[in-house]
Amino acid sequence: MATPAATKRLTKEYASITKSPPPYIVAHPSEKNILEWHYILTGPPDTPYDGGQYWGTLMFPPDYPFAPPAIRMHTPSGRFQPSTRLCLSISDFHPKSFNPAWEVSTILTGLLSFMTSEEMTTGSVRASEQERKLFAQRTRWWNSTGGGSKQMSTQSSNSRGIGGIKAGDGGAKFRLEWPETDEENLQWMKEKRIDSATGLPRPVQSSSQLHCSPEVAGLRRRPGASATVVHDAAQIARDAGQGWLSRNKWKMVLGAMMMYILVARVLGDGAVSMST
Repeated sequence: MATPAATKRLTKEYASITKSPPPYIVAHPSEKNILEWHYILTGPPDTPYDGGQYWGTLMFPPDYPFAPPAIRMHTPSGRFQPSTRLCLSISDFHPKSFNPAWEVSTILTGLLSFMTSEEMTTGSVRASEQERKLFAQRTRWWNSTGGGSKQMSTQSSNSRGIGGIKAGDGGAKFRLEWPETDEENLQWMKEKRIDSATGLPRPVQSSSQLHCSPEVAGLRRRPGASATVVHDAAQIARDAGQGWLSRNKWKMVLGAMMMYILVARVLGDGAVSMST
């Protein structure tokens, strides 16, 4: 439980950071515990984190500001191990180096500065620039779905304790602390056709898959059409598939018979003339 001095200090800092938030940073205390703060860092331009939405927590000790908070970043970034306590000069790893004059905005500005550097410490990881850009593209999806799974956990031994978030919680904790941002993320996923299970864009069906050929469409029975119409359409289709010879064979037979009779008559008249 926070001391009266810690409660007064953190209440004052919340008013200050709300009125004048540092660039790329928003933060607020949890409604249930003023010692538990949630922040979102927006990846600055000209960095591999550009446009990314990085959510994390600050867990303040009851005697703050005379001791520093535990700092975690839950969103996978390619820079820090998710939900793992970070060893920084402004974190609980170095209580003797913490200056009581530092505020929440000072701590988060320092975290953002460290994030965009390449300095290594406990809780940081190495990744290529391209990998970090890919992580940045998936941050909104991860925050609002918990990574698309309710089974997987990425907590390590260094992430135990109050403030650790299990990956795969379905986005429940993020939704509780950032309801409006969560709604914006879900709308963004809908517009971008992002699959909530994988975080990848859904394939778009081509027009050839959505429409059948004209020949087949012509044989479909329309609503309200009579059986006669359907029968006539089928007959036309059958006739179109038959050859000219097949359709006119009886005319050809009749013509051949008439030709035979005509030739026989001509030959018969010729024979009578010769005998005369």
